[in-house]
Order: sequence, then structure tokens, then C-alpha cells
Amino acid sequence: MGVVDPRVLPVRLLLALAGGLLLWLSFPDHDIAIAAIPGVALIAIAMWDVRPRTGALLGLVAGLGCFVPTLSWSGIFVGRFPWFALATTEALYVAAMGAVLVWVQAPFIRRGRHLGATLLVPVLWVLQELVRGTVPYGGFPWARIAFGQADAPFARWAAIGGAPLITFVVALMATPLVVLAVTRRAPWVSGTLAVALFAGSYAVPLPTEGDSTARIGMVQGNVPKAGLDFNAERRQVLDNHVSGTERLAEAHDDLDLVIWPENSSDIDPLRNDDARRQVDRAVAAVDTPLVVGAILDEPRPAVSNASLLYEPDGGTPERYVKKHPVPFAEYVPHRDFYRLFSSQVDLVRAGFAKGDRTVAFEVEGAQGTFSAVPTICFEVAYDGLMRDAVRHAEKQGDPSLLVVQTNNATFGHTAESTQQYAISRIRAIEHGRSVAHVSTVGVSGFINPNGTSTPTTDLFTAAQPAEHVVLRSGLTLSDRVGPWVEWVCGLLLLGAVVLRVMKRPTGRLGGQTPSPQTEEATAGA
Repeated sequence: MGVVDPRVLPVRLLLALAGGLLLWLSFPDHDIAIAAIPGVALIAIAMWDVRPRTGALLGLVAGLGCFVPTLSWSGIFVGRFPWFALATTEALYVAAMGAVLVWVQAPFIRRGRHLGATLLVPVLWVLQELVRGTVPYGGFPWARIAFGQADAPFARWAAIGGAPLITFVVALMATPLVVLAVTRRAPWVSGTLAVALFAGSYAVPLPTEGDSTARIGMVQGNVPKAGLDFNAERRQVLDNHVSGTERLAEAHDDLDLVIWPENSSDIDPLRNDDARRQVDRAVAAVDTPLVVGAILDEPRPAVSNASLLYEPDGGTPERYVKKHPVPFAEYVPHRDFYRLFSSQVDLVRAGFAKGDRTVAFEVEGAQGTFSAVPTICFEVAYDGLMRDAVRHAEKQGDPSLLVVQTNNATFGHTAESTQQYAISRIRAIEHGRSVAHVSTVGVSGFINPNGTSTPTTDLFTAAQPAEHVVLRSGLTLSDRVGPWVEWVCGLLLLGAVVLRVMKRPTGRLGGQTPSPQTEEATAGA
């Protein structure tokens, strides 16, 4: 494996940093989706033919370049330490990817098999995002390459292999640039493959129609003020959503379902009579089923982040409890340990319980029965959770739509809300379902099964959008096959590891000095 000339290392560090910044620009609010391709390419070029520890350093720099600005919203009200701690943690996964990538690339590079070496780049990106979105504490799969591609043709691949396939395709599109930079030769094979994938994006069929439609209304009630204490004024958030529902009822008398966002009832409506009466008032106003996001004071001493379906004829509301509470936001694991680093962990006073079942709310609409499948806030970023929800709804036999309830009040006027909305657009394509995405403060909107969107609401502005929403049944190939992209990438990495072990290099440094041509090409890339 290569020993990097100290004079070249600063150039590689700059390439890695530039690549990370380009990845950042691919996400909302910049929305330069194509920037992800040169971003991946620059990072791969920087890591070409180096030692694993150098690859880790370059990966860390690239990760910081991406995650520090992309996740800046995480520190808007809690300070810089949690923001940089989260960004650094995410960057460490890219550092680990860099170390593994350059280690498994070594036998390919030594034999001049540059195409094989570059094809490992998309494999490692997919697996890095898999691990980052899984461990620890369930992971944090935000800012995946796929989630910056909602407006790009590559988003269509989600119907075949979900978000992992989008990431794989985008990273694969970068390989011709890598081959060109490190060999100074035309990348005929990888270039042809990239062109085929780009053209193939338009061949992926996406639905525009469904089994039926439903008239859906959403209420973005707004909050008294942005920040962690958005609900400090007792019942004000709930009252805002009740008033918004009454305005919605005045404008539309043909609604099949009304949806409120996460935390729209800032008081437990199951245990507080005043809150229950307000919800009943809203249900009476629209005379149609109402989905309410509420914090329930159970199971004690924990609380639950829940979605409740209220029917006009009364009765106990059906309930979905968030299955994936967010660590350090909705509960604090190992609180005593993390308090050593920041007292901010004590802002989370009561931990949130974890829901144990998937739910699909059954609604009787004007055109027949349909299912509304609730997910709450960051759950939309988790592949397996979303896939399980769609499969569960399909078993009920009715056409369905996805409901994403969120509360962005704690992130102020930042890109967090638009980043999350972009994820919902990818999910619509992946599962072939319309998505009703509603926030307390915005952005809210309706997303069609092909990923296109109605105009979204403005941040921190009360709004009551309503649309005829396409309802669909059936499963996409991505839903049917599951995480096949990760399995294939895992097998490819395993094969590369076996080859690396079998072709273990000799010598005191455990590798070869890179050729002058490789160093020159990398420095000038």
C-alpha cells in the first residue's frame, strides 16, 4: 500500500475537504444534487493508494466537511458542542470507510486494475451508510447521499432498491472521474456504465395514478415561539391546531381525513379533560376522522410520542407509538456518562418509551376504505421501519398513503425541515405511495407516488393545505426484495477482503511506494 509523500498530503486533505463540502451542497437548502458526484470523486481520488491510517484521516476530513454544515441545525438552540459532537461522530464513519476502502483497494491498484479499485467506492459508501444508520442506539441515517437526490433522475432508482441503490448509483457515477484522474486515460468502461445508469434512471417506471383518491386536509398550527420551549404556553399549540382545523372546515366540507403534526397536542388529551374537549371540538368541526400527534404521560415514569386516530362517533382513539425514539433528544442512554461531557443531556427530563408495533389506521373515505400509515419525525429516515410499515398496510388489503408527522419548531429557520421533506419524497418513490408530510411549523406538503410535490407551506406560518391524494396498493420491487443492495455490497466487500488477505503484500512497510505517475496524477487532480 502506498506511502504518501508529505508534500502531497496537504493536497489530498484539500481534495477530501472539497469533496465533503460538495456533498453538503447536494442537500437542501442548496439542492445542487449533481454536486454529490464530484464530491464522491474528489474523496476517492484523495484516498487513492494510501495507507489505511491516511485513508482514515482523509475520511474524517471529508466527513467533517459534509456533516458540520449539513447538521448545523442540530445546535441551533442547544449550542455548538452537541452540534460538533454529532457531526464528528458521523464523520468517524467516513473515516472508518476510508481505512477499509484503501486497504481492500491495494491488490487492485498494485496490479493496475483501476476499474476494480474504483468500483469498491460505491460498495463502501453503501455499507458506511448502513452502519451509520444502525449503530449505536439505532444509528442516525441523516445526510445519506440518496437524500440529496429528490430532484435528480437518480431518485427513481429508489423504486428498485430504495435509498441504498440511489447512493450506489450516484457513487458509481463518480468512478469515471476517479479513473481519469489517477490514470490520465479515458475511462471507457466506467464511463459507459455511468451513461447507462443515467439513461436507465428514466426507464424506471413510477406510478402517477392509483386505486382511488381521498380528500386529505392537514393543519400546520404554528407555535408561540421557536425553540426547545415551543410549548411553554400551556395549551397554546393545541389551541392553534384547533383553530386551524375550524378554518379548514370552513373552506372544505368534503374531507375524508384530517392530519395534525407531531406534538400538536402539547397536553395529553387522554388524561386532561380540557385538552380532550379541544380535540373533540376539532373533530366536531370537520366531522371526519382526525389524526393527532400527542405526548402521552405513559407508561410512567416514561412518556410516549404517539399518533392518535379520533373518529367522529367518539370512542377510544386508535394509537401508534413511535417505535424509534431519538437518542439524546427523546431519551438519553447512559446519562451519567454523557453528563461528563455536557449538562445539556438533562434537558431531556423524561425518557420516551419505545413503541412495539406497526399500525395502519383504517379510514372510511368517500371512495371506500383506505389506510393511513403513520410515522413520526425522524422515523422517516429509517429504511427498515418504513418498509415494515408499508408491508403491514398492504396486508390489510386496502389502498394506503404514508403519513409523516413532525415537529420542526426546535430547529428554527434552518434546513432541517427541508432536508426531512426531501427524505419523504424519496420514500414516496421507494414505496409507490403518496405521502402527507405535516409539521407544526413547516414545511408541510403532499407528495405524489412519483416523488413530485404540491407547493409546500412556509416556515412558522399557520396553514391548512388540502388535496385530493392518490391512494395505492401493491408493493414496489424495493418493498418485495428488501435490503438487497446492502447484501450485494456486503458480499462484494467480503470477496475483496478475501482477495486482500490472499494477496497480502510483503515488506517492512506492508506496501509499495506509489508510482510517480500516481502521485503526480493525484496531486494535479
